[in-house]
Amino acid sequence: MKKALTLSLFYVGLASTGLAQTGRSITEVVNRFLTTLSADELAKTQYAFTDSLRYKWTNLPVGLMPRPGIAYGLLSDQSRLAFHRVLSAMLSSQGYLKTTSIMQLDDILKTHYQQAFDTGKIDHKTLTMMQNLKWAHGNYFISIWGKPQANQPWGLNFGGHHLALSLTTDGKNVSMSPYFVGTDPSEVKSGKYAGLRVLSKEEDYGFMLINALTDRQKALAVLKQDVPKDIITSPQGSQRITDYYGLAANGFTADQKAILMMLIQEYTHNFEHQKAHQLFDKITKSGIDKVYFAWVGSLDNNKPHYYIINGPDFLIEYDNVGFQNDGNHIHVILREKGQDFGNDLLKQHYLQSHK
Repeated sequence: MKKALTLSLFYVGLASTGLAQTGRSITEVVNRFLTTLSADELAKTQYAFTDSLRYKWTNLPVGLMPRPGIAYGLLSDQSRLAFHRVLSAMLSSQGYLKTTSIMQLDDILKTHYQQAFDTGKIDHKTLTMMQNLKWAHGNYFISIWGKPQANQPWGLNFGGHHLALSLTTDGKNVSMSPYFVGTDPSEVKSGKYAGLRVLSKEEDYGFMLINALTDRQKALAVLKQDVPKDIITSPQGSQRITDYYGLAANGFTADQKAILMMLIQEYTHNFEHQKAHQLFDKITKSGIDKVYFAWVGSLDNNKPHYYIINGPDFLIEYDNVGFQNDGNHIHVILREKGQDFGNDLLKQHYLQSHK
């Protein structure tokens, strides 16, 4: 009995201190990264924490929307090694591999269009237009907002085509909202990387859930409207989702709820272990029965489809349309409500500081 009680207390203590340890760990590795940069590189990388540019994120290619910060492709090997330690501290192994694979997809996409031109499938004008979008593994930008330290707020953004990572911390607690990733193509159809699907589970688990519903449940979950051309809460648009659509999980069977939770975890578990479990535990504490699931479009892959998962604490949007309307271009976003760019976290920090 004593041994079990001791273990229980240990795990409670671990849960309560885990996020603080995460914040300290990230602060340390970011500072190590900064020491690898030259004075000129630091000037490109660091901004004031109060700079409003910190909030202006996008998923568009760099050729359409330049990013603040320093380009990953311009870093020395020493700095790249240090920055990968930063990504590993922010993300789980699956989140890290998705991030680095999305970067690699840009080179695959460039090769795809060059091959299309070489085989006469597109003309030179189209090739030039695509090249001007500046897809490239190195065209992802790192920006640090404020001075990384244990007792003051600071942030880190890392973004480029189909990638927008936004970390905000008070030095102890961490927000990773909004979290945006995407893939084009969502499934590579030809060449040596044929079959590669970087966001495979976001797609597969979504289909698994919608196809696990009964016809009566689908009548509520499937919305009769056109598939959105992008996520509705995209940074380019002003529209926000405030209502709940589709079917609440309190109408799910135990097996259907298990699939829903598996799908939600595919998103939350892209983050470092402590942050992932803090967020998922928050979701389950509010009640999985209060989570709504809605679907738009085809119930088969390789055709346009969309889903939304909306709960008291979070919002997930998944959109797969594609320029050719082929269901082969994914955009997804996870938002922790009230925590975009650490909003509630910073309010608490400033209230405690004022006290």
